[in-house]
Amino acid sequence: MNLYSMLAARHAEGRPVRVGLIGAGKFGSMVLAQARKIAGYHIVGVADLDAGKARASLKRTGWREEEYGARSLSDAIDTGRTFVTEDAAALCAFEGIECIIEATGHPIAGTRHALMAIDGMKHIVMVNVEADVMCGPILAAKARARGLVYSMAYGDQPAFICELVDWVRSCGFELIAAGKGMNFEPRYRYSTPDTVWGYFGWTEEEVAKGDFNAKMYNSFTDGTKAAIEMAAVANGTGLDCPADGLAFYPSGLQDLASVFKPISEGGRLPKAGLVDIAASQEPDGREVLNNIRYGMFVTFKAPDAYTRDCFKQYGLLTDKSGWYGSMWRPFHLIGLETSVSVLSAVLRGEPTGSSKEYRGDAVATAKGDFKAGDMLDGEGGYAVWAKAIPATISSEIDALPIGLAHNVKLKKPIKRDQVVRMSDVELVDDLDVVELRREQVRTMGPKSEAAA
Repeated sequence: MNLYSMLAARHAEGRPVRVGLIGAGKFGSMVLAQARKIAGYHIVGVADLDAGKARASLKRTGWREEEYGARSLSDAIDTGRTFVTEDAAALCAFEGIECIIEATGHPIAGTRHALMAIDGMKHIVMVNVEADVMCGPILAAKARARGLVYSMAYGDQPAFICELVDWVRSCGFELIAAGKGMNFEPRYRYSTPDTVWGYFGWTEEEVAKGDFNAKMYNSFTDGTKAAIEMAAVANGTGLDCPADGLAFYPSGLQDLASVFKPISEGGRLPKAGLVDIAASQEPDGREVLNNIRYGMFVTFKAPDAYTRDCFKQYGLLTDKSGWYGSMWRPFHLIGLETSVSVLSAVLRGEPTGSSKEYRGDAVATAKGDFKAGDMLDGEGGYAVWAKAIPATISSEIDALPIGLAHNVKLKKPIKRDQVVRMSDVELVDDLDVVELRREQVRTMGPKSEAAA
């Protein structure tokens, strides 16, 4: 609760927190929009494969051209301005930067950038949940071994869920479930970039006028993004993914404590201790009353009758028994809030959520029947959706993480809703990241625990 005071003290001493941003897309633009308004918070460099795009993002978010006109990273330090580059490696290696924000959304690139940042002795705020769910546990372990912070991004839903989980445990309540709201119906599962806009109710003309990425929007629609984020939350909290993937139970605020508790207690969960989604749509398309489409939640149980009575006395929303309660945050502002993670890492040495163990996985699952020789096109595409499952199952079947399912060729035929295995595809490129992933499974996965 004192980050601003700590930052103000450093600013008064002439020692701003110095940051490098990789990726100037929507999330990066939101980071930039707020950065120039925070005294003592200096974006030293912005790296993007398209430097022109990065400059356009800076201009669009209110930066004056002279503010991002530094001639080099060193010049940026000397002048307090910002340097735009296409060289992410230089950003990670530059001694004057304390923290890297990885916001590319590309799982392979994000993993490599994290390794570069660790080599360069930089804290990492991993906006890139795609990379985090694939290799986050081992990246976080490598960062900790160097005395560095590897953090989820405050403003994004996984970090907020981790914060709510920490609150439950710090209060001494029994944690039952955690998750987020989302617009989802079962028919969305097989959406493709060609059909996605219909689910948003947008016309072709409306789409043509905007700057929309069909695969990105489709990842949210078909449930892939939910699987990625919930598996990351499992890795950061010690909760589990459901054995057969997320159920997307429709629920409004008034029903969270009734729905997200075990079946044995009248709820819908197979057991306590799971992550899942509160869908904002009923299966038939009707909107759920008081849904939390943009929010995050936890459910928990009172440890004794006295605490249960206190729940009632202070107006907590509970189930009918009064034993199970819920707490939530209604909104998240993604990149507009990510400075909190940077300041927490640099000033406190603490992450705002971090992958601590390899417990959940988001694995590629077929959207249709495909034959040998067909290509998978990754997150939000035509061929696969991501399923959130426990790492025990993923490791046992050697499942293909969704982050490695882009532009790979099938060696074997697969059927609709079949989880794709590593042995089903030709992994030719990105073998460094494949090996890092295998190292994580080998050293941090359930099999290694059994062997021990």
